[in-house]
Amino acid sequence: QVQLLESGGDLVQAGGSLRLSCAASERIFSVNSMGWYRQAPGKQREYVAAITRGGNTNYADSVKGRFTISGDTLKNMVYLQMNSLKPEDTAVYYCNTATWPGGNYWGQGTQVTVSS
Repeated sequence: QVQLLESGGDLVQAGGSLRLSCAASERIFSVNSMGWYRQAPGKQREYVAAITRGGNTNYADSVKGRFTISGDTLKNMVYLQMNSLKPEDTAVYYCNTATWPGGNYWGQGTQVTVSS
C-alpha cells in the first residue's frame, strides 16, 4: 500500500523557520496535485497550500507570504518552507496527494510546534 512519508516537523520559536518534506513510498500515477493540510488541537483539518501537476501553487490566506510550497508531482515529492512562524501555526501537518479521477492519499502527519 502506498504511503506518504512526512518529515521536518519540530519545536521552533516564533519567527523561526522549518522545512517540511513529503515523499511517496512508491510511485503514484495520475497525480493532479500535492499539498499540505494542518490540524490544530480541537480544530478541524484545514488547507494550507498545494502545487498542481502544471506547477501552479495556491495558498491559504493565513500563510501567504510566509510559506512556500515546491515539489515535483511526477516524482511524488513536495516540500513546504515555512518562515516567520507564529504560535497559531502550531498543528499536525499532513501531506496530501490528489489523483485523477478522484483518489486521495494522506500521510500520517508531522508535528509543528511554535513557541511564543
